[in-house]
Amino acid sequence: MKYLDEYRDPQLAKSLIERLRHRPFPKGEIRLMEICGTHTVAIFRSGMRQLLPAEIKLISGPGCPVCVTANEDIDRAIWLAQQPGVITTTFGDLVRVPGSSSSLHVERSRGADVRIVYATLDALQIARDNPDRQVVFIGIGFETTAPTIAAAIQQASKLGVNNFSVFSAHKLLPPAMRALLDAREVNLDGFICPGHVSTIIGAGAYQEVVDNYKVPCVITGFEPVDILQGISLLIDQVESGRAEVVNQYRRAVSWEGNSAARKLIYEIFEPADSTWRGIGVIAKSGLDFRPGWKKFDAAERFSMPAITVKEHPGCKCGEVLRGVMTPPECALFRKVCSPQDPKGPCMVSSEGTCGAYYRYHNQ
Repeated sequence: MKYLDEYRDPQLAKSLIERLRHRPFPKGEIRLMEICGTHTVAIFRSGMRQLLPAEIKLISGPGCPVCVTANEDIDRAIWLAQQPGVITTTFGDLVRVPGSSSSLHVERSRGADVRIVYATLDALQIARDNPDRQVVFIGIGFETTAPTIAAAIQQASKLGVNNFSVFSAHKLLPPAMRALLDAREVNLDGFICPGHVSTIIGAGAYQEVVDNYKVPCVITGFEPVDILQGISLLIDQVESGRAEVVNQYRRAVSWEGNSAARKLIYEIFEPADSTWRGIGVIAKSGLDFRPGWKKFDAAERFSMPAITVKEHPGCKCGEVLRGVMTPPECALFRKVCSPQDPKGPCMVSSEGTCGAYYRYHNQ
């Protein structure tokens, strides 16, 4: 298939839909998982699910960084916000995610100094502006955001800013892909791989998944033409019995990725076991501080105690993230849980699957 450069052309999107609708599916249903929250929202917003043939089943996976943050890490962030003299900074979506008994939003209403920032360097500036206060940044996200957080820590060290620290709840995506395949809960025929993450880790990062599991991986952009061509490329592989890494998003992603960004990440952090919401502990799927940078680790700076976690009864975010359940199958969806009163992060986040279903439920 010829790669398409006119990725915003609606006629090309229509042509790809028609080709998919009229092609045979001798092997029956093909199950493809997108593991990027931006892809999830783009698919719903475009009405793609409604237009694709019934044989193509799109499954939303653990691609929302806010959603995969474990409840215990939300509770730790809340504990940090409750400490005297602390300014807690984070990205917007995380503030409204409910923990066991509170949220950062609730703590702010109770007087905690919780501030939304748009970049980690903004949090560092707050620390410089408030030298008599401890400023904590709640670091979440995949390989895309980790370099910016590492850069802020590096800058804090250079400037001698000693009242700045980071609580690291970062996640690495390829280990989660392997965990999903090892669990065998969902029979997946292919992955629609994330564009943003892949700019950092490179297309080559998925080769191990292809080699060990024989599951094809296609990296795509975020326009309908991108995603539709990615789906076509995956189906071609499935129907022919091939499993390869294919980079549809060549205008942004290379095979090697961004080596400078990765070098920055691993100067500050090292892979560590990490807990994912709904999946559990995945080996080497998170980022912990290297010994030489521990002074910026909020968990150590504040001697964080063990925290008892209580999951919200009935919330099925974990099952949704694993692809074993769709949001409408959750008893809370729309009845108790809504964007105005979310019971779980999948409804809170702008990239969450439950939020996408809520807004585009007829699609």
